[in-house]
Amino acid sequence: MNTIVIAYAVYLAVSIALTMWVARTLFQNGQRFLVDVFHGDTELAMSVNHLLVVGFYLVNFSFVCMALRQKGEVIGAQGAIEMLAGKIGVVLFVLGGMHFFNLYVFSRLRRAHRTAPAERYA
Repeated sequence: MNTIVIAYAVYLAVSIALTMWVARTLFQNGQRFLVDVFHGDTELAMSVNHLLVVGFYLVNFSFVCMALRQKGEVIGAQGAIEMLAGKIGVVLFVLGGMHFFNLYVFSRLRRAHRTAPAERYA
């Protein structure tokens, strides 16, 4: 099998595993935060949490697929490892960016809901 094909397979496996791990972590740890944001409405918090995870998967998997293509020739195992490290590094950077974006949105939601009148959700 060609070195680049093996590198692509490793890239996809690692990128998918990392995306799933981050999404699962965000889902589990974000649940309590969303319940607080929505004033104890667990059903609404679960619904929003699921929608956020679906959006997270869509954005990250589409990015992983779009970044799969390699421009230029990869020569040998060293070139494949360097290409793989660069691609996985970019995926990690995007995952981190998405994580901090979600935290920013959650904190804005929390702040807005804490200052809103409580009867609005009664």
